[in-house]
Amino acid sequence: MIQKTLEFLEAHQSETPSKWREEAEWRRENASWLRHSQQIAVKVLLKMKELQLTQKALAERMNCTQQYVSKILKGKENLSLDTMTRLEEALEISLVYPEVNAFLPS
Repeated sequence: MIQKTLEFLEAHQSETPSKWREEAEWRRENASWLRHSQQIAVKVLLKMKELQLTQKALAERMNCTQQYVSKILKGKENLSLDTMTRLEEALEISLVYPEVNAFLPS
């Protein structure tokens, strides 16, 4: 039985080696900023939904590519202050200080 299992596993193993360990270590090492990036992504997605804004439209407002907006929305992008500021201006929200949202024009 063990031999059959080993043969099955060998016959069905991937051509490329798995990188799960490296990816798990990377997530652990970058957990702090990843958490913030994910929170920002959720805020941006909610605001985009409220404004009925597409990724392409947001990219135009931010003067960047739709592909970059897609990366941001996945919550795995280490955002610069410049990018966060462009997001805030494009969506008229505050990402760093949420309590400021009450003072922004609607």
